[in-house]
Amino acid sequence: MRKQIVAGNWKMNNDLDASKSLVKKIIKKVKKTTLKNTRVIVAPTFVSLQKVASKAKGTKVEVAAQNMHQAKSGAYTGEVSAEMLKSVDVTTVILGHSERREYFGETDAILAEKVNAALENKMEVIFCFGEVLEDRKSGKHFEVVESQIKNALFHLDASAWKHIILAYEPVWAIGTGETASPEQAQEMHAFIRKIITDKYNNEIAENVSILYGGSVKPANAKEIFSNPDVDGGLIGGAALNADDFLALVNSF
Repeated sequence: MRKQIVAGNWKMNNDLDASKSLVKKIIKKVKKTTLKNTRVIVAPTFVSLQKVASKAKGTKVEVAAQNMHQAKSGAYTGEVSAEMLKSVDVTTVILGHSERREYFGETDAILAEKVNAALENKMEVIFCFGEVLEDRKSGKHFEVVESQIKNALFHLDASAWKHIILAYEPVWAIGTGETASPEQAQEMHAFIRKIITDKYNNEIAENVSILYGGSVKPANAKEIFSNPDVDGGLIGGAALNADDFLALVNSF
């Protein structure tokens, strides 16, 4: 049975004190919650990563990094490697977020290298992908999503997929207040499972968790998460408030 997951991407928000305060509140609230096959993950900035991971150790809250470089080491100013993340007890990383693609020029080829580096270091990957509004309006959304997944992940052996979490994020619904309808989310998630089945097999497709990311809030989470192929969310703004985040955790 695949896991339900609520992952909070804090993006470039919260200094160290604010990050420690937020994770402390989340840990306290989650401790009182009965998690039914649900994982709770938070992804703070690199500045706060070690302290947050330390506070979360041994609790029901897991910690992920927002990004990593594909190289083991070298002259890559400002970057962080998989080994560095593991050295602070972080073994899950978000890769391919639309903001990394748009603002930092990350291509499918670069992301394939990053995925390889993470898996070689026995890390888990939350892999993001999704179409922009122009793709959706022109009817190319399935084509774009298939291409992003195929180019970055379909070179992997079947055994690697137990370390992959997928996160479909329609770019037009991130931070805009717009949200894909529950029907649109389900349609795309079902499509994703089909292309994985076609490439690999039904067992892999049915066991990979696929999250929805795009302006998920307490008001709409239950309706989105109730779809059979939606296994939770990669959360932005609502993850910065402990009460809102817990409401999402309790939306299954």
